[in-house]
Amino acid sequence: MTESELPGQRLARGVCRHLAGRGFATLTEFVPEAGLRVDVIALGPKGEIWIVECKSSRMDFVSDRKWTGYLAWCDRFFWAVDADFPGEILPEETGLILADGFDGELVRWPPETPLAGARRKALVQRFARTAALRLGVLIDPDLARFSRL
Repeated sequence: MTESELPGQRLARGVCRHLAGRGFATLTEFVPEAGLRVDVIALGPKGEIWIVECKSSRMDFVSDRKWTGYLAWCDRFFWAVDADFPGEILPEETGLILADGFDGELVRWPPETPLAGARRKALVQRFARTAALRLGVLIDPDLARFSRL
């Protein structure tokens, strides 16, 4: 953990570690469509897609007016918060993960709302391309000049 790391980034790291333990591949700061950017998207071993929004404070949650737009892009939607977050303000029909910079614990399951096949296919392709492009930039930082990340 670095001193420059923001609270939401610490939560995202713990969430990604937790989901990796469940067999999921994760990406942070993912754009499912123009105008939306989710904190964590996870692709499960059976092709399921989960979105996790990390909230570090009450104000962070209250000021988020786009989260309902994420519901159309996942099979399950979760919030990730730390142990000090006032969890009672989160909608009960959404999932909940308690997290810190090291791990997470799934404490409330949301209902499953399966994606349509065409949307799932497009989203999995975007997930794969984004992951491959990010990996490519790690191998060759100059690649970023030539790709659309």
